Amino acid sequence: MKKQDFVFVIGVAVLLLPFFAFEPVLRWYHSFNAAHGMAMSFLKFAFLSTLGEMIGLRISAGVYCRKGFGILPRMLVWGILGMGINMAMIIFSNGTPVFLQYLGMSEAPAVFHASGLSWFKVLVAFAVSVSMNTIFAPVFMTLHKITDTHILATGGTLAGFFTPIPMRKIMTGLNWGVLWGFVFKKTIPFFWFPAHTLTFLLPGNMRVLCAALLGVVLGILLAVAARKGEIPAKSRSSLKPVR
Repeated sequence: MKKQDFVFVIGVAVLLLPFFAFEPVLRWYHSFNAAHGMAMSFLKFAFLSTLGEMIGLRISAGVYCRKGFGILPRMLVWGILGMGINMAMIIFSNGTPVFLQYLGMSEAPAVFHASGLSWFKVLVAFAVSVSMNTIFAPVFMTLHKITDTHILATGGTLAGFFTPIPMRKIMTGLNWGVLWGFVFKKTIPFFWFPAHTLTFLLPGNMRVLCAALLGVVLGILLAVAARKGEIPAKSRSSLKPVR
């Protein structure tokens, strides 16, 4: 382990340890999370998803940060996207079971929101995951790729990030072959469908945290794949998922 790895691990441990070691801190977290779910979604994704990108950069480029990477703008983007993800999870976790009920599965809402576990609940959770990742995920992924491109193009600064985003220029320059051929066709059905099925089986207050943690895991997997040459390194940022 190099010095930068040791410093990184210690820094993350210092930030996270109080939530596990001190019960008052954990109680505060649960209380604040229940009362201010959107604010906590911002904080969770701003920290954890950016952390995943830093780990991915360490694996692929050997450093946790470099000039132009833009940690602060990335945290801001992930925080805002995290609130959108929380909104999507609420909408689809409530709307999809009602739609299944409309189709004739009358017990779908009650079973899905019950505390027990059954194969029928797994089926409903899978339906929720499929609906969210099919309808919401492609738009989310494309938007994140646009903001990521803008961050890199403006030198990774907050001042640069707040300049107008050249949407037409960025969208016409996106690698739609990678977005469609890998991101949409492979990561959504083979990773996010099953991953979010498990997420929707968790209690409601744990889902957003789990989604943010999944972003860390996928960031590492994508970085490993890029290092092996399976994914072009410059395209990794387009592979960031819905969480």
